[in-house]
Amino acid sequence: MSRPDLHQRVRLQREQRMAQDRVRTRRTVTRRDGTRVEIDGRWLVEFCGNDYLGLAQQFEVVNALQDTAARHGVGAGASHLVSGHHAAHEALEREVADWLGYPRGLLFGSGFLANLAVQQALLSESGDVCVQDRLNHASLIDASRLAGCSLRRYPHADAEGAIRQLRLAADGAAMLATDGVFSMDGDVAPLRDLALVARAQKALLYVDDAHGVGVSGPEGRGSVAAAGLGPGEVPLQLATLGKALGGYGAVVVGDEALVRHLAETARPYIYTTALPPALAAATTAAVKHARRDQWRRDKLNELIARFRRGVARHGLAPMDSDSPIQPLLCGDNATALAMSAALERAGYLVTAIRPPTVPDGKARLRVTLSAAHGPAQVDALVEALAMARDAIRDGAAA
Repeated sequence: MSRPDLHQRVRLQREQRMAQDRVRTRRTVTRRDGTRVEIDGRWLVEFCGNDYLGLAQQFEVVNALQDTAARHGVGAGASHLVSGHHAAHEALEREVADWLGYPRGLLFGSGFLANLAVQQALLSESGDVCVQDRLNHASLIDASRLAGCSLRRYPHADAEGAIRQLRLAADGAAMLATDGVFSMDGDVAPLRDLALVARAQKALLYVDDAHGVGVSGPEGRGSVAAAGLGPGEVPLQLATLGKALGGYGAVVVGDEALVRHLAETARPYIYTTALPPALAAATTAAVKHARRDQWRRDKLNELIARFRRGVARHGLAPMDSDSPIQPLLCGDNATALAMSAALERAGYLVTAIRPPTVPDGKARLRVTLSAAHGPAQVDALVEALAMARDAIRDGAAA
């Protein structure tokens, strides 16, 4: 038997990515100052990060990190169930659960790990199914593969499509999983309709609200709260700590029995070192600010409206989104890359998003806004976008 040469496979796959303008390049940030980042010796205004509330560098958050590290060291030293569960972890879990109105929370090293854990611990290969929105985050898709359950996908934001898929798999346990705010389109899932579907089909509704928590809903409690839903309709919810809260990690909130089951059986929780206690302390400080600093959300919403008005004046049409995620479709990969490069020359960092992160033919600039941005920065970005569009269009016409 002749085995395939993996080095040759890697080389051929990279050649294919190059031919399709799909090669991804890491950029190294050497310094960060508010919304400005230094890359390759040049300062750029960043409009592609996820620090929606501007908490990543807030002084009380940074002080909590430094103080806890000075007193307790850098790492947790072990997994949660061995000796790595620290009082700072406990405090963070309680703070997030109380904020979102759930009985209990469980801290994970990342949202990706949390999504793997939820499905792996609750679903099995014996006829279970996970029904998902077609534009769900990759971690939710990979989680179904890890769990070994049947994965069925419905058209984006189509609650009727979800119920059809659930009806096709009526034997085993069922989970209906969706993003709350979709990371690449910026729109919100029809959560009230999905809650009715889940109830009618006896499925557990699980919402990954990575891009909603901190930004939308009363007190920033996210898209679930904004829809008027809670633990009764959404028994499990994911709150990512690395987006609006400016840190790292994730907390799954839910009822006591479900969260306890995750803590006792989920492999991505059991077999990994706990998050550094200092980082947990910093995130707890960030959560407190997110809960009380309504001015951050008010300013962010003003900037979102300002951006949308500005690009509309220039004939640029962002996708339908009221969230900090404001995608501008470019179509082909080459155009998205050219737009991104033109913006960088003008002093702005806006990364081109291409397949397979988004569907073929829907490459885009994923502009994201933060409460740390200023109105003048937003206005200048709008002008730079219009100039980049015109330069590329004129070049193509020539």
